[in-house]
Amino acid sequence: MNQRVVVDPITRIEGHLRIEAEVAADGAISSAWSSGTMVRGIELILKGRDPREAWAFAQRICGVCTVVHGIASVRSVESALGWALPANAQLVRNLMIAAQHVHDHVMHFYHLHALDWVDVVSALKADPKATSALAQSISSYAKSSPGYFADTQKRIKQFVESGQLGIFANGFWGHPEYKLPPEANLMALAHYLEALAWQREVVKLHAIFGGKNPHPNFLVGGSPSPISAGPGSSGAASTTVNMVTLDEVRHIIKTMQAFVDQVYLPDTLAIAGYYKDWFARGEGVGNFLTVGDFPSKGIDDPSSWLIPSGVILGRDLSHIEPIDLRDPAQVQEFVAHSWYDYAGGKQTGLHPHQGETKLNYSGPKPPYEHLDVQASYSWLKSPRWRGKPMEVGPLARLAMLYAKGHEPTKALADQVLRALDLPLTALFSTLGRTAARTIESKVFADQMMGWLDQLVGNIKRGDLSMQNTRLWEPSTWPREAKGVGFLEAPRGALCHYVVIKDGKIDNYQAVVPSTWNAGPRDAAGQPGPYEAALMDRHHLHDPKQPLEIQRTVHSFDPCIACAVHVVDPQGAELTRIQVR
Repeated sequence: MNQRVVVDPITRIEGHLRIEAEVAADGAISSAWSSGTMVRGIELILKGRDPREAWAFAQRICGVCTVVHGIASVRSVESALGWALPANAQLVRNLMIAAQHVHDHVMHFYHLHALDWVDVVSALKADPKATSALAQSISSYAKSSPGYFADTQKRIKQFVESGQLGIFANGFWGHPEYKLPPEANLMALAHYLEALAWQREVVKLHAIFGGKNPHPNFLVGGSPSPISAGPGSSGAASTTVNMVTLDEVRHIIKTMQAFVDQVYLPDTLAIAGYYKDWFARGEGVGNFLTVGDFPSKGIDDPSSWLIPSGVILGRDLSHIEPIDLRDPAQVQEFVAHSWYDYAGGKQTGLHPHQGETKLNYSGPKPPYEHLDVQASYSWLKSPRWRGKPMEVGPLARLAMLYAKGHEPTKALADQVLRALDLPLTALFSTLGRTAARTIESKVFADQMMGWLDQLVGNIKRGDLSMQNTRLWEPSTWPREAKGVGFLEAPRGALCHYVVIKDGKIDNYQAVVPSTWNAGPRDAAGQPGPYEAALMDRHHLHDPKQPLEIQRTVHSFDPCIACAVHVVDPQGAELTRIQVR
C-alpha cells in the first residue's frame, strides 16, 4: 500500500520548502510534489518606486543571493533605458558574480549538502593517521597531518558527548545509505570546518567593490566605488578602488583558487567515488536553460559571453535552441497549482512583463497533514520555455558549455568522468549536479584572475571610468520602457523584468532559479525539475528517515524567498505572514 511521506521543512536551505512524495511498499517514489511555503511580496513593494533604487529592495528577495539580485535589478533598468556600462564596471560586476559563485558553491557543498553523504558520528571511529594518509594521497593541501585530524576528531567528540550536536544536529547518522569509511568522513568534516573560516576571507571581495556585505551597494549605469589611480591605502576608511585594494582582490582570488584546487575538487571526487549509483538517478526533466553571462564587452553582445544562452532539449547536446527572454511566446509563468490568481484565469500563462502577483491563499492552514495537490499547493509559480519545464543551474551551464566546446569546462568534465570511470550521461543526475557545481567553481575562479588583470591594465592606461550618468535624469527617459536584467546566478538563470512608466516602476517581476526548478505542476500537469527528479529511480530505505529525498533536493541547492512583508506605497505594513 502506498504512503505519503512529508518532509517539511527541508533543512539546510534558504527559505521554507515542503516535499511530499507518494511511496510504494517497496520504497519506490511514484510521485512527488514541491511546495514553497512562503510568499514573496517584493514585486508589490517595488511598484511605484524610482527604478534606480529598485536594486536596494530587490536584494532583499534573498539573504544569500544578494549580489546577483542587485545586479539583475540594475541590469533590468539599464536594459529598459539603453544605458551603456563602462568597461571597468562590467569587469567589476564579472568579478563580483564569479566570487558569489565560488563562495556559494563551496558553502553549499560543505555546509548544506555534504552531510547528506558524510556521517558525522562515524568520524569518531576514524584513525587520524589513516585519515592523514588518505588526505595526502588525493591533495597537496597543507593541513593534512595526523595531529590536525586528531584535533578535529576531538572537537566532534565534544559535540557528540555533550548530547548537543549543534551545527551537526538533526542528521540521519547511522543510516545504511551512508557509505564513506570513517577516515573519509573525518577528512570531510575537517574541511567543513575549514570552509567556515575560508568564507570569511573570500567574501571581502564584495565589500571592496560594494562597500559592504551582505547587501553590497550597486549603481544603475556603473559601479558605486570610484577608482583612484594613486597607491591608496587599505582599511575601513577607504572608499575607492585603488592598487592596494586590488592587490587584496588578487590575494582573495588566489585563496579561492587554492581551496577549490586543493580541497573542494579532491573532496568531490573522493566522496563521489563511494556513491557512483547516485550518478544514475535524479535526472529530472532532461531540458536545460541558460540565459548567458560574464560578458567581456557588454551584456548586449552575446558573442562576448563566457556562458552562452540557449536551451537544450532531451539531453541533446548536438542542438541548441536560441532563447529570447522578451518573447511572450517563449517565457511564461503559470499559476495553475500556485496560491496566486491571474485576471485571465489560473490556466493562463503570462510573460513576466505582463506578470501579475495576485495572492489568493486557498490552502489548508498549518499545521496540516497533506497538501491538496489536485488544487493549489505552492507559493511558487511555474515558469516554462515554450510550454516546457526547464532545469537551470550548474548542470545546465555545464551542459551548455560542453555542447559549445568550451575547452576548460570540457577538459575538466572529462577529467572528472575518467577519474570516476563514468560516461558523459552520468552527469544528468543527482551527483552530476554536485559535480557540475565543483567543475564550474574551478572554471570561474581561474577566469577571475584574467578579469582582474584587464581591470588593472585599464587603470594603468588611464581609464578610471566606473560610472555612466548620462541617463541619470528621468526627464530624458521615454514615457514607457520595458527591460529584462538577466544573469547566471549560482543556482541558475535569474531574470528581473521591469516596466517603467512616467519615471516610475509600473510592474516588476523576478523569475528566479528556484522558481524554474522548484515550481509546482503547470496547467498541462507537467512536473517541475524537483518533482521529476524525485520520481527518477528513487527508493527510500526508511520513509521515516528520507535521506534519499534530501540528497536530490539539496543537489539543486534550493533557495526559497526569505522575507515576508507586504507594504502599501506609503511604507505602512499591511500584513505579515509567519510560518509556525
